[in-house]
Amino acid sequence: MSKTLNVRPPVPPYTQETASQKVRMAEDAWNTRDPERVALAYTPDSIWRNRAEFFSGRKAIVQFLQRKWEKELDYRLIKEPWAFDKARIAVRFAYEWRDRLGNWFRSYGNENWEFDPNGLMRRRIASINDFSIEERDRKYHWPPGPRPENHDGLSKLGL
Repeated sequence: MSKTLNVRPPVPPYTQETASQKVRMAEDAWNTRDPERVALAYTPDSIWRNRAEFFSGRKAIVQFLQRKWEKELDYRLIKEPWAFDKARIAVRFAYEWRDRLGNWFRSYGNENWEFDPNGLMRRRIASINDFSIEERDRKYHWPPGPRPENHDGLSKLGL
């Protein structure tokens, strides 16, 4: 396998522009709800903490995301960079989803990301809180897939 296949631009060190690009690329990938595609952005031995779950490796990431999206239906995510420095990016996010009973939620969180020199994420630490919402209070109404370019982000939505 060619080394260039293991490079995920933009790569560190990050600038405001490249950190913002990296965050939007991650958001777009997660909004596909394709665990195999999402996992390719992480190192083979990537270390994760998601809420109270601790695991590592792409296989575990795929399994985690499969479980996540089986539970969190109609998932829509918006991410926004919070801070960056060299090979790290801090992100805030909010996503909306419903459970199998039709109850809607907005989940708020923060992530700390650390990248290898090729731009693959080697560490992801996520803290997340779920908030029950009424369907009429949803703010994310785009079709499945990436957020449209003209859709407001978290700051403009007041989230």
